Amino acid sequence: MLIPNKKAVGIFGGSFDPPHRGHVQISKISLKKIKFKKIYWVITKKNPLKKKSFFSLKQRILKSKKFLKDYKNIKVLYLDGKIKSSNTINVIKYFKKIKKQKELYLILGSDNLLNFHKWKSWKKIVKLTKLVVFSRKGYDKKSKESKVVKYLNKKNIVFIKNKKINISSTSIKRNYIKNF
Repeated sequence: MLIPNKKAVGIFGGSFDPPHRGHVQISKISLKKIKFKKIYWVITKKNPLKKKSFFSLKQRILKSKKFLKDYKNIKVLYLDGKIKSSNTINVIKYFKKIKKQKELYLILGSDNLLNFHKWKSWKKIVKLTKLVVFSRKGYDKKSKESKVVKYLNKKNIVFIKNKKINISSTSIKRNYIKNF
């Protein structure tokens, strides 16, 4: 288990299209197990690996803030305009340079490890941060054999054993369409 200093920050980035209680659970578990000073939900305008967003950026930011209104140590940020990018590497550079954050952790689901090597500057990302990986149904075994896990060789990565969070943005969107 990685033990951060008291000023460590977690970055939970994504399109949050839409945000849901699964995202909140991941954040709460991260605060409890990793003991972050703060977690930032960094909402991107669009996932670079997907065609388009379902909900508008404004809707996603408002919904995220509403979900997190009772959590003072979890903040919502939209940085795309400020850093002129939605790439994770640029978000990390922002936290390092502008926020003067020394210890950063990147929170993600095990499904993200399968394509992590396709992310812009992925090797630099894992040099500048530590990965906190949450279990996602059907992805855990494959993710532990991923290119990034082999590259890290058990360094700067922690797998969180969490109860399966049986909710996804995809299923929410499917139900949303079905009901309209």
